[in-house]
Amino acid sequence: MSVTCQQPALDRTPSLVITPAIVAHRGASGHRPEHTLSAYRAAIRMGVDDIEIDLVSTRDGVLVARHEPELSGTTDVAEHLELADRRGTKTIERRVVTGWFAEDFTLAEIKTLTARERRPAMRPASAAHDGREGIATLTEILTMVHAESMRRRRSVGVMIELKHAAYFDSIGLPLDVPLLAALRRHDLDGPMARISLMAFEPQILQRLALRTRLPIIQLLAVGDSHAVLCTPAGLARIDEYADGIGPHKSLVLPRDASGAIGDPSTLVRDAHRLWLTVHVWTVRAENRFLPSNLRRGLDLDAYGDMAGEVRALLDVGADGVITDHPDLAVSAVRELVS
Repeated sequence: MSVTCQQPALDRTPSLVITPAIVAHRGASGHRPEHTLSAYRAAIRMGVDDIEIDLVSTRDGVLVARHEPELSGTTDVAEHLELADRRGTKTIERRVVTGWFAEDFTLAEIKTLTARERRPAMRPASAAHDGREGIATLTEILTMVHAESMRRRRSVGVMIELKHAAYFDSIGLPLDVPLLAALRRHDLDGPMARISLMAFEPQILQRLALRTRLPIIQLLAVGDSHAVLCTPAGLARIDEYADGIGPHKSLVLPRDASGAIGDPSTLVRDAHRLWLTVHVWTVRAENRFLPSNLRRGLDLDAYGDMAGEVRALLDVGADGVITDHPDLAVSAVRELVS
């Protein structure tokens, strides 16, 4: 069931920031296999303000960059005959999943795998890079970002999402403990660090709010479970532990009956009234992900007018746009501010 947050806004809502941030979703994941160091480096070359990374845990408590614990969708684990006996079925957040799971492997075993494109038919240019890189750890990513920031003489931020935190708590592998330890080692736990912490689960964010001064962002998905958080009362509760929200783009720009961009909701305005920043996810260039009025042609895998969607989100006051195609988003922002 799709739930729209709030009623239509009546006019333009100003952003809380001077220049809205472009955030590379899993790196430049429209161009390289997601969560690889080359995807992050490509995004930084494209001029992003921040990269977004998702973290899960290995069996020995090391945080690695994957969108979910199950590994077969984005690695070559299924081709490793020596690991065939690790395949199993688990229930994660009431969803039954079969495959190979990061928490069943040590870091040394994870490092024998290589990354691959999640959607090879849709993104063959990215799939051409399959097998070239391994799975990156949080420490490797932080080291890379520091080096790239020094080399390019500009600070690059990192938005860190903790995936399935309650599940990892339940199996004795809490994500926040190694996360905060790693940030301390890299001197990235203070107010000047360009680090933000995100999750869909309020409980892990509330726990983090007691242990760190880093900005905290409550992610919001479409559906009943987060609908109450989109209300003014829900946002007020979020404001007790978080500094911003990260809503799905349809919660900010609902689509009308034809699939085109409809009237904006009041979610951005309501969040800004509480000084909560708004980073909207996930903007992608392919027609299949765009509103019907921004598609070009009938090929769902061809690029449409993604810049038009970026402009629409910024026009309603979004403080940041999280995207698979940061090059196009960066260009759209530059055109707006030039």
